[in-house]
Amino acid sequence: MGLDDERLGVLREIEQRVLWLSTAIVDHANRVRPNPTGLKVGGHQASSASLVTIMTALWFEHLRSGDRVSVKPHASPVLHAINYLLDELDESYLTTLREFGGLQSYPSRSKDPDPVDYSTGSVGIGATAPIWGALARRYVTTLGEPVGTGRQYSLVGDAELDEGAVWEAILDPMVNDLGEVCWIVDLNRQSLDRVVPNIGATRLQGMFTAAGWQVLTVKYGRLLHELFERPGGDALRRRIDEMPNPEYQRLLRCTPEQIRDRLPDSDELQALVDSLDDETLHAAVRNLGGHDMRAVGDAFEAIDDTRPTVIFAYTVKGNGLASEGHPQNHSSLLSAEQMGELAERVGMSLDAPWVAFDEATPAGKLCGEVATRLRRSEPAPVPVPALPTDIGRTPSGKATTQAALGRALLDLTRSAPEAARRVVTLCPDVSSSTNLGGWVNKVGVWSPAERRDWFDDDPETILHWREKPTGQHLELGIAEGNLVGALGELGATWSRWGRPLLPIGVLYDPFVERALEPWSFGIYAGGQSILVGTPSGVSLAPEGGAHQSITTPSVGLEQPGCIAYEPAFAIDTEWTLLASLGRLGKPDGTSAYLRLSTRPIDQSLAAVPADPAARERRRKQVVAGAYPIRRSSSDAPAVTIATMGAVVPEALAAAERLEAQGTAVDVVCVTSPGLLFDAVQARAGRGAADTWILDAAFPGRRAAPLVTVLDGHPHTLAFLAGINQVRATHLGVTKFGQSGDLESVYRHHGLDADAILSAALDLL
Repeated sequence: MGLDDERLGVLREIEQRVLWLSTAIVDHANRVRPNPTGLKVGGHQASSASLVTIMTALWFEHLRSGDRVSVKPHASPVLHAINYLLDELDESYLTTLREFGGLQSYPSRSKDPDPVDYSTGSVGIGATAPIWGALARRYVTTLGEPVGTGRQYSLVGDAELDEGAVWEAILDPMVNDLGEVCWIVDLNRQSLDRVVPNIGATRLQGMFTAAGWQVLTVKYGRLLHELFERPGGDALRRRIDEMPNPEYQRLLRCTPEQIRDRLPDSDELQALVDSLDDETLHAAVRNLGGHDMRAVGDAFEAIDDTRPTVIFAYTVKGNGLASEGHPQNHSSLLSAEQMGELAERVGMSLDAPWVAFDEATPAGKLCGEVATRLRRSEPAPVPVPALPTDIGRTPSGKATTQAALGRALLDLTRSAPEAARRVVTLCPDVSSSTNLGGWVNKVGVWSPAERRDWFDDDPETILHWREKPTGQHLELGIAEGNLVGALGELGATWSRWGRPLLPIGVLYDPFVERALEPWSFGIYAGGQSILVGTPSGVSLAPEGGAHQSITTPSVGLEQPGCIAYEPAFAIDTEWTLLASLGRLGKPDGTSAYLRLSTRPIDQSLAAVPADPAARERRRKQVVAGAYPIRRSSSDAPAVTIATMGAVVPEALAAAERLEAQGTAVDVVCVTSPGLLFDAVQARAGRGAADTWILDAAFPGRRAAPLVTVLDGHPHTLAFLAGINQVRATHLGVTKFGQSGDLESVYRHHGLDADAILSAALDLL
């Protein structure tokens, strides 16, 4: 259904107001607001302008209340301008772009005063978020909790398609079924520094087509289409289609006289150009489909909701501004004179830049109608069902912390079935090798529709792949970015729809760093989840350096919005997992990172107290960050060993040998360096955290020279020496690992009992 001329006129009036407001928001932040430091404020007037038509058409014609939109980061002023016109953003915020407490540099769900559907800003990650948002919405509905329907739009800058995260997401087989996903690529053929020499639109379109997406292209506006029908029109289309991007961009900066000289390459085209007046010729070279309201609307009407859709919308960066088409316009600002000229052209004033439409005008009425149409009723939040803090099992024999994860999840299905139903696990094709087989067999694999397991009658099949809508495990391809992208959106359902999930992503610990940026961005965007890295460290001895993580302990310590644990024993794994699950799905919740190992450890070394009260005291210490695992009988130990994770047996063995030589030793098992560091900071008046754990694990009366040791970089625990201001030696891994047996690898890195004993004696 096309637009009539009257409706089109109203939309164009709104479009011009959105262009003005978005430009003025950036202008005020940089040229009007006082800036005593002189530091660059920044903003993106040109990047915003290229999306004004598309966003006006989307919001004021096609968007519905159940839809969600991810706005490309550099177009945030357009979003603010639209929400202001829809009375969703108070005028007072229009002067606060990039100001402390004001409108954020890029759309942010967690920090913006403006309603934002998806946080963007890390290029490529915000673009893919609606894919995982669509997946999360579908998953929630399988719990019997409808959260509505709606499209998931991504407004993507064409330069974002350079990001590998984009193609990892598009190519995942699970995405093919997500017909509610729609991307609009702002094809302005410019990146930050330059005009892209060859954007390769045909190649990009072919890649989306090969992935099963519907591909729509909005290349030319109505004026050019009319010219194509005239004599010489075929030559004009061929000339524009074949010219390099930089040549086309240069035409945008030319006068009509220069266009007449540069454009024709044949007698046929020369004749057509000669027949056009200057105004028509000047308008024709910039008459791209992304700025034609009708052409954009036709594309939205053509969306096939049975498969993902991508719309390639050709645009001009800076369209409608004095800087349009300039190769260095990415962060450029209009001058005061140019702002004045723009104000005059769109009927606004620099003295009163924030005028909205009168409610009685056609534009004002349309804004009111759209605001009513898009208004959402927020569902009442559902709390996470009660979770136990201790299932009651006391592991014996030898066990790994990796295996303990799967065991704890299975125990949870029996001890707290309602809470367990909200657990969803994700893996990038490593379910069996990370000990999740039992869990997967129990709960099944999630799929929008039930699929036959062709190996269900094979007696040699251990891992049963039963795909069904009630499954609780998601298996993605080997792409860690997809894993944490989905993890973040599954972890945001509590705030998006009031329906919390308890998502747990499991991947090989060496690849946590590969997933670090999208994982961190997901936490920033409000996602609450648990990331499990396993196996970890050089304890995975035979695998060699490529599979031996070194820096991940400090990554967990340093990541905002996340509590990291590295348990040494199976019971520690259960307790920290349950505590981490208990922090998910609520406004003050936090994410967690668990670093687990495949090294079997004698569980009797944990010396779990049999007395219920003492056991609970141990559990609280484990969850708070550390506990004394061995106290010397002496009132004044000569040395303390603080250890973590897989190397606890070596620390205990070294302590026994030191005691045999007459040296009194305390051993402290650290479970969370981050929580201990927070406690240290709080004790110094920097931040709020419980400090009792410092007195429980490192009491001042037992202060002694300190040896720290972990299967990771030694600086992770180095701060512990500052608790009681003691001399210290820090052991750990500082170079790439080696293949070999565990004893040889530990000896090579100085993690064995001999190295710990020597370090203690050196301190004494």
